[in-house]
Amino acid sequence: MDGVPSLDSATERVRAGSLTEGLDELLALHATHGPASSEPLPDVELATLLGALIDCRLARGELSHAVTHGEELTPLLSGTGLAAALAHHAQGEVAAALGDADAAVAHFLTAGRLAPDAGPDQLPWRAGAALAQLRTGQAREAADLAREQVEIARRSGSPYAMAGALRTLAAVDAGPHRVQHLLRARAVLAGTTAERLSAQIDTDLAGFLLLTHAPDAEERALGLLRAAEEQAGRQELWPLQGRVRRLLDRLGEQPRKVQTEAMAALTVSERRVARMAADGLTNRQIAHELVVTVKAVEWHLSHVYRKLGISSRSMLAATLGVSV
Repeated sequence: MDGVPSLDSATERVRAGSLTEGLDELLALHATHGPASSEPLPDVELATLLGALIDCRLARGELSHAVTHGEELTPLLSGTGLAAALAHHAQGEVAAALGDADAAVAHFLTAGRLAPDAGPDQLPWRAGAALAQLRTGQAREAADLAREQVEIARRSGSPYAMAGALRTLAAVDAGPHRVQHLLRARAVLAGTTAERLSAQIDTDLAGFLLLTHAPDAEERALGLLRAAEEQAGRQELWPLQGRVRRLLDRLGEQPRKVQTEAMAALTVSERRVARMAADGLTNRQIAHELVVTVKAVEWHLSHVYRKLGISSRSMLAATLGVSV
């Protein structure tokens, strides 16, 4: 693999939160050693590569790319052992993103049956299954799996696995301890490099703090959201950015100007349409100026909103700043 980054290096970058760099490395590996290459990776490594690509794509809101990578996993689904388990786990993530919770549960449980001894870092199937079960109304089963994941992660000694397990438990626990689970998760990650997971936990914690109505809840939530907003913008984590923006809106706070790295994600056409919309032109006026259809303008704006993590035209001007 001369000149091609190692799979371990790429996945470590992703875990550390350097999603942009990690995705570039994963795509280089996919081009040279993916399923369509002349020298594909062994099955376990191939499933790991495609699973990591799916993780990155979903983190950036690129669902169609995630689905494509999922289709590349299809030949592995009928196998046995760890490779098949990893393939089912990744397919479970895709199914969950598509809103098919029943299929997601089936994939995650199959992954657990195929590789019951896999570590919680490598195959966190219980966490995925718990979140999907919650969506299917299986709240008790979800809580049981989440608690089991916490215990297994604790025994593994992995801070990353433990923090992720506690985050899952906070999501499915119907009791009064959600904030405590997330505070514990933050403490577990202290001193480690896991910026994306930290930003996800901070966003979850901000949301739960706002539900407590404690005197200092809004101030604490705002600090957490600003930190998460910076990480999400820098690494182009558009779904997370969208969650942060919605919570900031609830606080009556304006989003900060999107960083240069995030702005670079817009195409030339998207930047032009965004600038005109931020200046107050209607979709029909923009279409007339650019000699395109109104539907084309709408299509560009939908991509702009997703990439910038905003939900409406009214947030464009504040998000883009004085110029694009």
